Amino acid sequence: MNKVIIREDVCKGCGLCVSVCPKKILELQQEVLNAKGYHPAGVTEPEKCIACAMCATMCPDVAIKVEKE
Repeated sequence: MNKVIIREDVCKGCGLCVSVCPKKILELQQEVLNAKGYHPAGVTEPEKCIACAMCATMCPDVAIKVEKE
């Protein structure tokens, strides 16, 4: 299975990854705050990931890594 790894401690919750995901499986976690006080992005349905890596490409903080099976 493809895997999206988000470094929550680095994510600043800008939402760019959420806006570019073609499968719409990313969202900002409103119930979680990281050490910097931001709502980090999270994966809602990891099994639907197609490993396009658009989220990782758009992330200005290099907080996302995509592993393809």
